[in-house]
Order: sequence, then C-alpha cells, then structure tokens
Amino acid sequence: QVHLVESGGGLVQAGGSLRLSCAASGRTFYAMGWFRQAPGKERSFVAAMSWTGTMTSYADSVQGRFTISRDNPKNTVLLQITNLKPEDTAVYYCAGSSVFTEREYEYAYWGQGTQVTVSS
Repeated sequence: QVHLVESGGGLVQAGGSLRLSCAASGRTFYAMGWFRQAPGKERSFVAAMSWTGTMTSYADSVQGRFTISRDNPKNTVLLQITNLKPEDTAVYYCAGSSVFTEREYEYAYWGQGTQVTVSS
C-alpha cells in the first residue's frame, strides 16, 4: 500500500522556524508537493519538487521563507520553514504526483496532514 506520513508540525511563535518531513512508502513519485488548508479555507498549493530536484515551485506567499528538498534514498520530502507568520497557520499535507505541477488534482496520493499553528 502507498502511505505518506507527515511530521514536524507544532505551535510556534511568529518569526520562528519549523522543519516538516513527509515519508512515503509503497512507491516513488516523480514529483512531491506540499499543500495547506487553513480553517474555513480551501486547500492551497505551497511548494513542489521533481524527483531530480532540478525543478521547484513555490506559492508567492511562501517564496523566500519556505524551502523544499528531497532525500530520495529515504523517499522523503522536507519543508524548511523560516519567519513563520500567523497566516501560515494551517494543516500541512504532502502529496505525490506523476507529473511536476502545482495543480492539486494531479496529486493522487496524500498524507493525513500535520498541524502548524503560529501565534502572534
């Protein structure tokens, strides 16, 4: 079976940092991405990276603060987050896709999410 498991979320003060991890099993993905969903809002794209790491994409709201990376031997994708803002508060999901894209519907496999809460 295919599983993706996120970890690393928590409660952090504004300006702080977090490191999110997503470990996949059962298969590999050409692209892995991060999405987030705040209360009362639809899920939105955060960042994505191709298998080789040569292609990356970031949402405008996180550009310069979030960094995506992959550890292919561990089939893991990481999200380094700095200078957290209250508006970053959301459940963060990782997902796998057969194509490199920001389009949510192209990601067929999803983790259960990890909560990130940023206090002001």
